[in-house]
Amino acid sequence: MLFVIIIGFMLISMIVGNQLKNKMKKYSKVGLSTGLSGREVAELMLKDNGIYDVSVTSVQGHLTDHYNPANKTVNLSPDVYNGRSVAASAIAAHECGHAVQHASAYSFLEFRSAMVPIQNVSAKIMNVMFMMMLFGMFFAQGFLPIETALIIIIAVNAVFTLFAFVTLPVEYDASNRALAWIKDRNIVNPEEHVMAKDALNAAASTYLVVALSALATLLYYVLMYLGMRD
Repeated sequence: MLFVIIIGFMLISMIVGNQLKNKMKKYSKVGLSTGLSGREVAELMLKDNGIYDVSVTSVQGHLTDHYNPANKTVNLSPDVYNGRSVAASAIAAHECGHAVQHASAYSFLEFRSAMVPIQNVSAKIMNVMFMMMLFGMFFAQGFLPIETALIIIIAVNAVFTLFAFVTLPVEYDASNRALAWIKDRNIVNPEEHVMAKDALNAAASTYLVVALSALATLLYYVLMYLGMRD
């Protein structure tokens, strides 16, 4: 059953991921009417929000754009950093949306950041559990009862699921901030705004798939545990 869930969500993830790539490719070919680059859009949005301690940098890769709250940098891939397209402006503004969240102490972002160390530890525990399962150590005499192992796995997956669902409002809020700003600042015209919204919605859907996949996996292990206790 777990195998079916994993395969199912892998297929859904691939479909959603391909849709995202296709939309970004499509809108990266649509020149921005204002002619601003992603870097210029990002710097302007930061300035308009009174944020002067965040720098905009270029990082290698494709769709590697992210905001790093640790060193306060908006990191844009080359296509976004130098691009003067609808896609570039949407992505740049979205990442700056995270910087605005950070500056305004957005509660979900703060909660998500606080969870990062717990998420990392949980990932290491899960790796150990899978290695133990691989070598059949759960069934070794007196080593670790299967029910105890399931409780640990459920706890770890609960952390993964919570982290995934907390990420959703963080991402959607950043997109909403970005879309509102590029519209109010006349960075895009009405037609371009529709394209930017479509692109960011496609990006947000990837996080939704991750959250639903985490929830499905968690429920599977919970039902397995409850079934063993009957």
